[in-house]
Amino acid sequence: MSLAHIDTARSIQAARLERQAAPTPAAPRIRAVPDGTQARGFVLYVGIDEATAAAAGTSLSRIVEALKTLTGTIAPTAETHAAVALAPAGAGGRDVDVVRLALQDPTALARHRTVAENPDRAPGGVVVDISRKRVILDGETAALTYKEFELLQYLVLREGRTIERAELIAKLWNASDEEDAPNERTIDVHVRRLRAKLGRYEDIVRTVRGVGYRFDRHADVSIRQSSTPSPDVF
Repeated sequence: MSLAHIDTARSIQAARLERQAAPTPAAPRIRAVPDGTQARGFVLYVGIDEATAAAAGTSLSRIVEALKTLTGTIAPTAETHAAVALAPAGAGGRDVDVVRLALQDPTALARHRTVAENPDRAPGGVVVDISRKRVILDGETAALTYKEFELLQYLVLREGRTIERAELIAKLWNASDEEDAPNERTIDVHVRRLRAKLGRYEDIVRTVRGVGYRFDRHADVSIRQSSTPSPDVF
């Protein structure tokens, strides 16, 4: 072996020993943990239903076992516990938001509780105020037109159901309207304008390709209705 190779090998070995001797840097503190408390674990909310899992070639139980195995590999002494979130068949909403609410996620529950206890105080997120015909975004009233609110309200009151464009036109426009009824293509323009005003919450109005639109319950969205149920609810 040449002297150059010997010197290189010695340099690599020295660098390894230096790294081993160096003190391990302290783990960064979790910002959400207040002083005087300590983190004892964490919750990972996973939103996926059995049908979606099956389409991906797996199942909820397999995903759970894989996550448990990974945890055991990274931290062999860690204990794990899995719980399944249940919802009525056909219920709308994004899977992860259903899971957060069903498993009592404090952030999601606090937002809904704030609206229930103090209806005049708008928390962060979106408040769809059916009783006052307004939408509040992060505490500020959104400048929706009458038609834009009617469009959002129609979807909200039919949460989890995909609404075809033809139905939106038939229900929200009539012969007495000053505005000409749109066709199935221009209804997309109305939805695009609505989404633009919803800003970072635009995804609460979902597009179902080739069919229409739907509203799914979101952890950042609260629905505020009058004491008397709207006749538009069914």
